[in-house]
Amino acid sequence: MPKQGDARSPRKQDQVDLPSKKAKVESPKKALSPRKAHAKTTLHSYWRSSCSWRVRIALNLKNISYDCVPVNLLKGEQVSSEFGAVNPNKRVPSLEIDGHVLNQSGAIIEYLDETRPEPALLPSDPVARAQVRNLVGIIGCDIQPVQNLAVLKRATVKLPESDQAAEKLAWGREWIERGFDVLEEELKKTAGTYAVGDSITIADLYLEPQVYNAIRFKVNMDKFPTIARIQATLSALPAFQASHPSAQPDATE
Repeated sequence: MPKQGDARSPRKQDQVDLPSKKAKVESPKKALSPRKAHAKTTLHSYWRSSCSWRVRIALNLKNISYDCVPVNLLKGEQVSSEFGAVNPNKRVPSLEIDGHVLNQSGAIIEYLDETRPEPALLPSDPVARAQVRNLVGIIGCDIQPVQNLAVLKRATVKLPESDQAAEKLAWGREWIERGFDVLEEELKKTAGTYAVGDSITIADLYLEPQVYNAIRFKVNMDKFPTIARIQATLSALPAFQASHPSAQPDATE
């Protein structure tokens, strides 16, 4: 968990635009060298980035202590030469761990799961693993990219400034609802307590932040009872609460 003061309690997720201890690292499948095993772990993150949030949840579930380096997307800090030296793609998150710099939330989470296998975030059953990856693809490929900050700006750049906020809201809500129509049906086939069965998987790490985004964009979650039920269960778990945007050191709301 990030090294910071007392975390603020997560706020209600109804805004448009809207105890920390040093934990030991679980033993990986392959032993890391002493230098790598004790290297400082640093997450470059933005408090309301859903991709960063996924990684924060994984770090918390794996009980990995880390430092948080905020990158303010609204101020354009991600396109600075300093951050470009960390991540040439100039997007968050980036994770410095075991002497490596890893980018892309999905790759980071799978690396953490392969090197710190407890608790496992992918099922051992191949069908269940495929179901997890299917849900991850729906959220990570079909929903989140078309409602992120860069796309919203591009979609409204030719509109008068006075019309941009309303159009961003309508755009985000439309694409999230389209994706949630599909996600709800898939979850009806796979869900137990969580997205796939009764253990937390990578699919849950994607679901929680996306529901937060949906609420920011005024999506009526009553239309998606399975998604809403799973999210309510996840939001009560300490690892998810500690990763919430409002609990981050760079939170502004």
